[in-house]
Amino acid sequence: MIFSIRWWILAAALVLSPLLAACDEAPQQLASSPAPTPAVTVVRAEVRDLRPSVNFSARVEALQKVELRARVDGFLETEGFVEGATVKAGDLLYVIERAPYQAAVASAEATVAVAQARFDRTELELKRQATLVSKEAAAQTKLDDAKAARDEAKGSLDKATADLEKARLQLSYTEIRAPIDGRIGKSIISVGNYVGPNSGVLATIVAQDPIGVTFPVSQREFIAVRENAGAGANLADVTVYVQLGKDKRYGETGKLNFVDVTVNQGTDAVDVRASFPNPDGLLKDGQLVTAVVEAEKAQPTLVVPLGAVQIDQQGTYVLTVDAEKKIAVTRVKTGRQAGNGMTVTEGLSEGALVVVEGIQKVKPGQVVDATEIKPEA
Repeated sequence: MIFSIRWWILAAALVLSPLLAACDEAPQQLASSPAPTPAVTVVRAEVRDLRPSVNFSARVEALQKVELRARVDGFLETEGFVEGATVKAGDLLYVIERAPYQAAVASAEATVAVAQARFDRTELELKRQATLVSKEAAAQTKLDDAKAARDEAKGSLDKATADLEKARLQLSYTEIRAPIDGRIGKSIISVGNYVGPNSGVLATIVAQDPIGVTFPVSQREFIAVRENAGAGANLADVTVYVQLGKDKRYGETGKLNFVDVTVNQGTDAVDVRASFPNPDGLLKDGQLVTAVVEAEKAQPTLVVPLGAVQIDQQGTYVLTVDAEKKIAVTRVKTGRQAGNGMTVTEGLSEGALVVVEGIQKVKPGQVVDATEIKPEA
């Protein structure tokens, strides 16, 4: 029995000893295997010739916009345009019933005719009395009465003439014509409705070409625009672009043509407007866009890929790879976006290797395997 137990203990020892030896060797093998070097992709910070620019939130604003309104009362008889179409100054757009106003003109013309006849008669009587008085054949009072009657008739004639002009003016208001060239919007009131001065807007005409883009500029930004324009430059020579969306710039350039004379006390900003050609009507009145005020001359500017720029609680930074292939955190100050890149104003030098891929898997001081690629424009 004792021999049997000893035999089983010896057998177990023979079986377990290789396993225990293997377990003992495993940590030594793991400890001796070095961790793989993380791979990153880098791009060299480069200097490009860029024009200094400042971006502003802006709104498209028609240089001319007219709201059509009825100036006399009456039923709307005709509408002579297609909504959204281009109209020319002088085009007949609406007609309000003319009959009552034509009748008023005819009545005023008759009143003028009567007043004219009375004036002519009193004028003759005045001349006759003047002749008789000169011959001492009539009393001076007769001449005075004739003169007063002539003056009264003249006043009546003048009033009748003024009433006729008013009636003709009222009749002319029954035809509503386009005062400017432009595109006409939706007709708010349809034919057959009764309209008048209190009816509100009938339709709106907006001049399309040229068109304005207005944006508020703070005092600090206004100074920056002047500096970017260069010493002694005229603001009217500053080029303005319109950004319609991401990487989509309007094809025409604009020029500053108006700077407001007062500053908004709430924002400490002044409204500035640029005028743009708009032959195709792409810019619409009221549209929100981005105005880009750009200097005429390009300046050398350091640029890094947009994806390389990171932000934390301490500010903006990029990860760089030094001569020893170690990761370093480089704090930078950025400017504006330039295509797929971001301008850097402080903290980085030309030629520095900036990490663009693999940022999340490395840490400062870590040695990396860096692969350099060319930056995108």
